Amino acid sequence: MKFETLTAILNDMYFNSEEGEAVVMIHLFGIKYAKEIKACDASMKQLAVSAGLQESYGTEISKGVKLAKFVWPKP
Repeated sequence: MKFETLTAILNDMYFNSEEGEAVVMIHLFGIKYAKEIKACDASMKQLAVSAGLQESYGTEISKGVKLAKFVWPKP
């Protein structure tokens, strides 16, 4: 998956989330797209910034990627 596609998905998940669930959507993004994020040449901070989020949210993406080994999203 292309970097631009990942950033568009993250942007959509974050900015179209329900009130109070924005950071959870970042974690969910990391869980759902962990393989694609790992295969991407960019850092998680770069993903966050390119999606229109603060650089510090790269840490939240990282948490989601790490959680992907243990959890999966409900259908």
